[in-house]
Amino acid sequence: MDQLIQITTVPIQYELKVNNARLEYSRSKAELEIHRNDGGLSIKSRPVKLKLDSFQARNSVVPTTATSVKQSAQKGQQAAYSATAQLAQEGQLLLKADIGQDVIGQIMQQRTAQPTGEFELGFTPSAPVDISYEAPDLTINYEMDKLNFDLKVANGNFEFIPGNIEMSITQRPQVLIEYVGGPLYVPPSANPDYEPVDVRA
Repeated sequence: MDQLIQITTVPIQYELKVNNARLEYSRSKAELEIHRNDGGLSIKSRPVKLKLDSFQARNSVVPTTATSVKQSAQKGQQAAYSATAQLAQEGQLLLKADIGQDVIGQIMQQRTAQPTGEFELGFTPSAPVDISYEAPDLTINYEMDKLNFDLKVANGNFEFIPGNIEMSITQRPQVLIEYVGGPLYVPPSANPDYEPVDVRA
């Protein structure tokens, strides 16, 4: 029986490119840079400063709302203490009163009596004005021109470039299957070279 199928194998093909390692050297360069800084004359003057703080002085003449509330609270507290002491004293007089003694008259006489003692003499405003003073100041600063020299010397540099291997595939592996037989006839009697088989033999 003749061979009907032919199988052909195509192997892979590739190319290798080898780059050898190398060491490169670059020479040094020297550079000189000159910078100039301009000088100048600067004058700073600060005038005299006089600060006047009259808050406490004005507050003693026309109190602020907070000060008025505080003063009213203090006066109310003092009046409550005085009234309590007076009522306690008058209560003691009433408890110790004898029959026929005019205690009510004594109490009324004490309440309507003219105050005696020392009187305080004050001035308005009662608080001084806070005065602060800063003397004037004059600062003169002179700077000459400056030359800056910058010498840059770069050392030689060695650069190592490693080697590498490059692979490129030029032919991929393949398997070729080729039919090499003759044509197939259906039914087999259609083949012009067909010879019937004698089944009686």
